[in-house]
Amino acid sequence: MECKKGLFISFEGIDGCGKTTQIELLNNYLKEKNYETIVTLEPGGCEIGKNLRQILLFHKGFVSDVAEMFLYLADRAQHIEEIVLKNVNEGKIVLCDRCIDSTVAYQGYGRKGNIEQIDLLNNIATKGRKPDLTIVFDVDIETAQKRVGSTKDRMEKESLEFHKRVRQGYLELSEKYPERIKVIDATQTIDKVFSDLKEIIEKIL
Repeated sequence: MECKKGLFISFEGIDGCGKTTQIELLNNYLKEKNYETIVTLEPGGCEIGKNLRQILLFHKGFVSDVAEMFLYLADRAQHIEEIVLKNVNEGKIVLCDRCIDSTVAYQGYGRKGNIEQIDLLNNIATKGRKPDLTIVFDVDIETAQKRVGSTKDRMEKESLEFHKRVRQGYLELSEKYPERIKVIDATQTIDKVFSDLKEIIEKIL
């Protein structure tokens, strides 16, 4: 069934937090309840984004911090217009693996970029459309690194200090926007994390 006015839910966390597993579980759960859903991701949720994703995560050469930020924003601008807004307006629940908060956490906190500028650019890229709900799966760096394993993309290869700053960024964002951003302890079992996730989701359905 359609959701009242559609819903836009984003899922965030450091690499290895387990969000992809939880998105899949939630998608199945919502479908069983007859909600219309679409699962998407950033970067790479649309055709243009697939090409940008290859550059962002697998380019072997130097990528400047500013270029990296703008590539993520370009992906987001296309993705929001082509995928997110279209499906939300059709009454679907859009489950998005990463969105605006990733750029603040990674390029802002991780890369030590200008967060005010990133907020402004995010607002332009999304036409002011923020997720209705954002779930941050919080996990310690050591556990996350073990989950990622030895095969890593460009971002996953960053230093432990970088990932610590990213995690801190997410926690600070959750304090800044408590109505939108909810934090789940992702060191728990998959079942317990999903139970906590369902509890939050049920409140906005």
